[in-house]
Amino acid sequence: MKIWTTILIIFGSIFVAVPAAANSDPIYTSWRDNVAVGGYDVVSFYSGKPLKGDKTYLFSHLGVDWRFSSQANLDLFRTNPSAFIPQYGGYCAWAAAHGKLAKGSPKHWHVRDGKLYLNFNSRIQERWDRDIPGFIRQADQNWPDLLTD
Repeated sequence: MKIWTTILIIFGSIFVAVPAAANSDPIYTSWRDNVAVGGYDVVSFYSGKPLKGDKTYLFSHLGVDWRFSSQANLDLFRTNPSAFIPQYGGYCAWAAAHGKLAKGSPKHWHVRDGKLYLNFNSRIQERWDRDIPGFIRQADQNWPDLLTD
């Protein structure tokens, strides 16, 4: 019995020593890595054909890694990152409009007025398409307060 008490004390002190994260990261990345937009080249979305980024063309910005399909796209991003970073940090735009955070997928995207929006999946993308201006207005109101809720 004494050994179980010792184990509980050790593990209990470990769990108490680790602070809980109260805020969400401003840029969505998978729990597996620190790569933004699932490794896709954010510049390529604006040409209408999203491309997977290459580890060769890597740039760290805002604490995350951004991958690009070419040196030219990396250089373009580097000159003005805010022009290419997805709205709401790459979280799902439809979810942000509804006051929630969910992962955004590079497979479900939309560029409007020079801004990139990601959504969770095809079903959510269809919902998003029904009222894009309304959802953008609502998500803009909710963001960035969603990160601290």
